[in-house]
Order: sequence, then C-alpha cells, then structure tokens
Amino acid sequence: MAWHVEDRAAQDIIAGMGPTADRPREIEMTAPSADRATYLYCVVRMASRPRMARVPEGMPHGGRPTALEAAPSMWLIVSEVPLAKYGADPLESTLKDLDSVAELAVAHEAVVEYFARNSDASVVPMKMFTMFSSAELAVSEMRARRKNIKAVLDRVARSEEWGVRVTAKPPRVLRAPVQRPRTGTAFLTARKKTRDQLRAAARQSTEAATRVFKELSRFAKDSRQRHEVPPGAIAPLLDAAFLIPVRQRAEFRRAVNRLARTCAEAGADLTVTGPWPAYNFVQMSGD
Repeated sequence: MAWHVEDRAAQDIIAGMGPTADRPREIEMTAPSADRATYLYCVVRMASRPRMARVPEGMPHGGRPTALEAAPSMWLIVSEVPLAKYGADPLESTLKDLDSVAELAVAHEAVVEYFARNSDASVVPMKMFTMFSSAELAVSEMRARRKNIKAVLDRVARSEEWGVRVTAKPPRVLRAPVQRPRTGTAFLTARKKTRDQLRAAARQSTEAATRVFKELSRFAKDSRQRHEVPPGAIAPLLDAAFLIPVRQRAEFRRAVNRLARTCAEAGADLTVTGPWPAYNFVQMSGD
C-alpha cells in the first residue's frame, strides 16, 4: 500500500484518469474583450477577505491571483491572463503538448490547494480554463449561481477528497515455477488447475475491492466510483473518490491501512492519494 501526496492535476490529465471536473476537455470562456481574460481558479467562502500575499503565482504569463467579492463571504480567486496564450486557438495547440498541459495543471492546482488548506475556508474548485471576458462578468455569473454555489460549499465544508485505487497483482500461479507435464492427461489436469486458480484469484481480488469501497464509504459524506479507462490501459478493480470530513481523517486512514493488508492477502494493491480539494463533489445542479 502506498500513500502519495503529489501533483494530482497534472497526473490526472496526462494519465487520463481521475476527476473529470479538472480535466481540460472544454475551454469555458465567454466572448473575449480586448487582449485579456479573467481566469477563475475557485470560489472561496470566508468571513473576511482572503489573504493573498503568499498565494502561488498562478497561471504562466498571467497576473498574480486576486480575490473578488461576489457576495458576503463569497470570494472569487482570479487572475488576468493574455488571450495570446489563453485564447481558444492557442489553447487548442497547447493541449496537444503534455508537458505544457502539466505545467498549466500544476499552476492551477497550486492556487486551489492553497485555499483548500485553510481550515477557515470552504472551496469550490473550478475546471481548468474557466475564463470570462472581464472581472465584472465573472462576478455577475457567479452571483447568478449563488444559490447553487452555496449548496456546494455547504456540502464540501470542513471536508477533503481522498482517492483510492485497487489494482490486481499478477496471480501467484503465474509467478510459480511450472513443471512440464509428462502426459496429455497431466497437461489437461494442470491446465484446468491453473484456470481454476486464476478464477479464484480474480474473485478474491474483486471481492476485496468491493469491500474497500463499502467500508470506506462509511466514513464519507459522499463517495464516487470512476469508470473511465484510457485507451490501452488496464482497468483497476476500484478507482474511487471519497469526501471525508476532516474530523474523520484519522479513522479513515486507519481503515485504509487495515484494508490495504486485506487487499495484499487477496492478491491486490491498494493506493491512496490525498487530501485534495473536492473536485469530484462540486457538481452544481444544471451542470
């Protein structure tokens, strides 16, 4: 079992796995004005204006992130970005270069995570490349969706997202030395034995993955299974996200450690990542 804290946004985009909410499948931008756009990282609920002095630099070639008040206690974290780099045509070219996508993903995620780490804040992360033609339009659009945003903020408040994957190991029967059968009957018997062992191993690992999802869901406000598999990739037994209240974090991690041992005994590996902003749990009604 492995614990990972890493640049998830870049990994998810490059691997084609993980939260669909932060993958740049669509460029969301209203009609551009002049040569710049307002890039929206996230919506933050805080009683007072967020402190911005130590916020990461934000998107390459853009201005430093700032906070716009959209409503009492609701702040938009934005940057001004040049359309020469972030307009529809330049972005279409950029998205073909995985190294460039990774750089942009890490910059976006760094800003979102900065606020997500603040215990006094609740955060709704935006998809990458959510842009508006002006700061005024960004504020207007978010105010119009204030009711839905509040519902999402209430749902993710004082919670964090954890990702859990369970993958099958090569069955032990394939790793054991094999003696060449001396007769045709022995060959058929050995072949049937191997087939039965493979089926049993697959059943055990699948049952272990099902148990993982069921037991970890007990600690979660919400849980999701992801079924998208990139072309050519082997589907994991489980690829799930859990929205865990911060107060449940220690119990959740103890359960993960226990279930990792269960998976290992069943011929599977369990990997956990997090904590992350709640990308998989911020869908608004109408999205």
